[in-house]
Amino acid sequence: MPQIELSDTPTPRLTLRLANGSERVIHPLWLRERCTAEASIDRRTGQRLYNPSELDPQLRLISVTRTALDELTVLFSDGHTSRFSEAVLLAEAGMSPDSDGLPARLAWNASLATLPEAVWQDQPSDALRFDIAEKFLRYGFIVLHNVPRVSLALFGVAESFGFVRDTNFGRHFDVRSVPDANDLAYSSLALDPHVDNPYREPSPGIQLLHCLVNETQGGLSTLVDGLACADALRHRDPDAYRLLTTIPVRFQFTDRDAEHVAWQPHVKLDERGTFQAIHVSPRLDFAPLLPPDELQAFYAARRQLDSLLKSAEFEIRFRLGDGDLVMFDNRRLLHGRTSFDIREGKRHLQGCYIDIDGPRSLYRVLRRTQVQQSRAAE
Repeated sequence: MPQIELSDTPTPRLTLRLANGSERVIHPLWLRERCTAEASIDRRTGQRLYNPSELDPQLRLISVTRTALDELTVLFSDGHTSRFSEAVLLAEAGMSPDSDGLPARLAWNASLATLPEAVWQDQPSDALRFDIAEKFLRYGFIVLHNVPRVSLALFGVAESFGFVRDTNFGRHFDVRSVPDANDLAYSSLALDPHVDNPYREPSPGIQLLHCLVNETQGGLSTLVDGLACADALRHRDPDAYRLLTTIPVRFQFTDRDAEHVAWQPHVKLDERGTFQAIHVSPRLDFAPLLPPDELQAFYAARRQLDSLLKSAEFEIRFRLGDGDLVMFDNRRLLHGRTSFDIREGKRHLQGCYIDIDGPRSLYRVLRRTQVQQSRAAE
C-alpha cells in the first residue's frame, strides 16, 4: 500500500513509497502549493490567494511532525506552517493525466452486444444523469429513448449535460433531404463514417441527433469507435499509424456565408502519445503536397484506416425510431448512415452540439456528491 515516510536525517524529508517498492521524494514547493490554510486559500472558491511562482525557489522543510491520525504539520523555511492530510497527499501524489476522475474508456467494435442506452425523463434525476454520463464517457455514445417528439426537445437533453454551441449551421440543424443542400447530410445519400466540422478549431466535442420522425426502411444510423480503429491500425501497421498521427491534412468547408479551414492529422495524440481525437471526413480533406514517395505511403495508410472504419469488424448499425436520441463524442466516434428512399416517407432528425467537457464535469460533480452522502451516512 502506498504510504508517506518521514525522515529527519540529514534534514526533514517526506518520501512517497509506492506499492511496487519505488519511492519519490516530495518536493517542498509541491507540498507548499497545496497548503489549505486560511491565509493561503479562499474558503468560498477554493482558489489560492497567492501565486506559487513567487515562493522562495530554495524553500525547505524545517520540521515535519505527525500531530494527529492522518495529519502532518509542516514548518517551511519561509516561516509558514501548514497541516496536511496524508490521505489527501497520497491521492494527489498518485494522480497523472490519465487519472482524471472519469470512467476508463472502453474501446468497442461490431461485437458490442448491446447499445448503451437509457430512458429519458423530462426532469431527469441526478441518478439518471449520472448513469447517462457514465455510459457516455465509457463508450463514447448513448442512445436515449422517449425524448418528446417535438421540435427542439433535444435542447432539454443537451442542456442537462452542457452548453449548446452555435456553429455556422446555427444553434441547431435539421437533418432531412432538402433541395439545394449546402451539405450532403441534407440529402438521402449514404454517408461514410465521418466526424462533423473537422474544419473548425476546435471541432465540436459532442453531437446530439434526435429523431422526430422516421418512416423509411433505410437511413440506418452507423457508428464506429475511432479509438478502437486507431488502436487496431497501430498494432497492424505501426508505420501507417505513425504517418496518420504526424501528417496534418487540410479540412475545408465553404458556402456562401462561411469558409472554415483547419489542419489536423487524421489521428490526434496528446503529448504522451495517447489517443485524443480522430479527424476523418472523406468529403472535406485534402492531403498536403509531399514528396511522391511519402505521399504514396500516406495515401496507403489512409486507405487502411478507411478500410477499418467501413468494415463489418468495427461498424455498428441501428435504426433511430421516433423519439430516440443518440449523443456521441464527435472527437472519438465517427457516424454515418445508409441511404434511404424519400418516397417511403419522412426522415427528420434535429441535431446540436455541446462541448466535450460538459458530461465530464457533471460526472465528477455527481460522483463527489455520492461520496459525500455516503460518508455522511456512515
